[in-house]
Amino acid sequence: MIASAIDDSQRKAAKVAGFFYLLTFAVVVYANFAIHERLNVAGDAAKTAENILAHEQLWRVGVMCDLVYCIGLIAILAALYVIQKPVSEGLTLVATLWKLAYALTWFVMTLQLFDALRLIHAPDYLRVFETARLQALAKLYLSGRFDRYYGGLLFYALGGTVSSYLWVKSKYIPNALAWFGVVAYAWCAFCAFMFLLMPAFEKFVNLWFFDTAMGLFELALGVWLLVKGLREVRA
Repeated sequence: MIASAIDDSQRKAAKVAGFFYLLTFAVVVYANFAIHERLNVAGDAAKTAENILAHEQLWRVGVMCDLVYCIGLIAILAALYVIQKPVSEGLTLVATLWKLAYALTWFVMTLQLFDALRLIHAPDYLRVFETARLQALAKLYLSGRFDRYYGGLLFYALGGTVSSYLWVKSKYIPNALAWFGVVAYAWCAFCAFMFLLMPAFEKFVNLWFFDTAMGLFELALGVWLLVKGLREVRA
């Protein structure tokens, strides 16, 4: 007995997904750790505004990296839909829509970076407010990204859990890798839910541990799909 045959569209989609998994990982890591973390000073609105104004072009590069990340996410979602739809159309749609909620959240988060920049520049119509107030408002926009990220992450992790189950069911990738995905995404969903419910949860589980396993899975999956592609499996 042969499992459902893999067609050319699925093979091409696997290469697309693999490429964008690696691209989005590199882009978002660079934007967040080499740009946003460098310029956004925790608890200091004035210093943050000073950094952004002094390195505005770098800040805009970070914004564009985040937009490229959004583009890559949509490409991944489309590719995974093509790959996994033959396995279960209903579950694939659910996984896609949950992850799409995260992609849209990230898009809104990215546009907020422009809002913060406008406040820091303080055009003439905003001069009725003191500089310190405008800087505080800009910092509020930047801080709000934090909550939006974990709200979107909950949906992304739920979608990833379903998608990983479909990898297990299809046997298109190694079973161990697929199950690692199930555990990594389910763990991330649990952590995001608990953190939103009880912010003190981060005292028990460091924020870094929420999505680290998920990131490692996506890196491994990206490499596998790009290099090996989908496996033809005989049952």
